[in-house]
Formats: sequence, C-alpha cells, structure tokens
Amino acid sequence: MPPPLPRRTAAPVFSPADAIAALHSSDFFPVLLRGIDRLAPFTGAFLTRLYRNRKPAHVYDTVRAERRRVVVDQYLDSAYLLDPIYNRFLKGPEDAVMRLRDVAPDRFRRSTYFKHYYGAIDLGDELALLVRLPGDSALFLSLGRPGTESRFQSREVALLQRDLPVIAALVRKHFDRPAADPGRLDGSPSLSEALEGFGAELLTAREQEIATLILKGHSSRSIAELTGTTEGTVKIHRKNLYRKLRISSQSELLAMFLGSVLS
Repeated sequence: MPPPLPRRTAAPVFSPADAIAALHSSDFFPVLLRGIDRLAPFTGAFLTRLYRNRKPAHVYDTVRAERRRVVVDQYLDSAYLLDPIYNRFLKGPEDAVMRLRDVAPDRFRRSTYFKHYYGAIDLGDELALLVRLPGDSALFLSLGRPGTESRFQSREVALLQRDLPVIAALVRKHFDRPAADPGRLDGSPSLSEALEGFGAELLTAREQEIATLILKGHSSRSIAELTGTTEGTVKIHRKNLYRKLRISSQSELLAMFLGSVLS
C-alpha cells in the first residue's frame, strides 16, 4: 500500500467579516490589521494618509508611547519627504503592496537619511500597502519587523497582493464618509516644492537635481544613469554643491535640507 500523500497546508486567507462589522468604528483598523497579520506577520504598524500637497495625516499606530517622538512625530514632521514609499505614492496613488527594498534606491541603506531615521527606529524590514483614496490621496499601511526577525518574504507579498482588492475595498468603504476638504496644512511643502526650493539661491538646476538624488539615497552610478551623465560628472557636481553650501558630508546635507523644511 503506497504511503499517503503529504497533506498540503492551505494558504491563509484574509477574512473580511470582522472588518465589515467594524466599519466606521474605532475598532476598524485593529481588526483590519489582525487580518493582515495572518497573511504577513508583523511587529508594529503605522498608518498615515498621504497627500500630494500637504503633510501626511496620522491615522493609527501600534507604537509604544515612549517611541512616538522618534517613530511617528519625526516622520510626520519631515522624514516622509525622503521616504521611498512616499515617492512611490507621488508617481500615482494606486493600490499596491511592496517591500521597502523593492522601491528604495540602490544605496538607500547606506544613506544618511536611512541612518538618521530608520536606524533610530530600529526597523529591520518594512512592508507597505498603499490604498487609493479620494482627493488624490492614499492610505499608507507601514508594517514593520525589527532587525532581530526575518525579512518579509515574496510569498507574504503575494498573499497580500492576492487579497489586496478586498482589503482596499474595505478601507475605501471605511473612509467613505463626508469630510471637510483637508486643503493645505499651514503652508506645508509638497516634496517637489521642498526640493525645488532647497539651495535655490546658491545651486544650479543640475546641482539641485543631484542634491535631491543624493538625499534620496542614490549612488553616483545611479544618479549618472538617471541624469544621462557620467559618474565623474556627478562627483564634480557633488563637490561643487558641497562647496557652495559650505558643507563636507551627506549628514550635513540632510541636516540642512530638514532645517529648510522645518524653518
């Protein structure tokens, strides 16, 4: 008698019943996240609503109180401007699932920005869901694992992509309530405005472009490919813009940029 075939374990499925029951209540996001956790387990969650013309709005988080200043407040104040996932949103607010490493520039983990923000929050890996919302906005669900845990795997991304239509429909239904036009928040800059204004009085248009790409975490090779120049030319532009700004490192460049945003 042949041995029995091994039993195949069914892939987990997002069950919408509990989330439907919690629509338009304070329980909605905790319930939604519990369903997502069955597909791709995570340690912490930070949900924001992204806009093109104003700062992100806080929606929900599981961040400990003593960590809020570093994780939440810093992101909402200015760190979002250089976030690769925010940049992905600016290209088109469509429903999507992605890992940070899938959309980050080639030298992102070596960038001063990564060390300044991601290093401070001890985030080993990040999985993001973007859900398109009215008003040219999107809900950004940032799901994190610390460096002591394994990274998000392709299978987990595939499971979320499979169930994203259901998750997105629930999120849109939850936000489907009359609300005031968010407008512009105290003149807070869009990413393009912040970057276009940075160093405008001192730098050439090309040097501003190079500075922007450096801040986002691109290497000289990547910048050369994006701008249609050579690595040598990029290094010359970097040297010149550092000289004009009277700085000598990427850390000083980031500090100057954040200072200009918050001033």
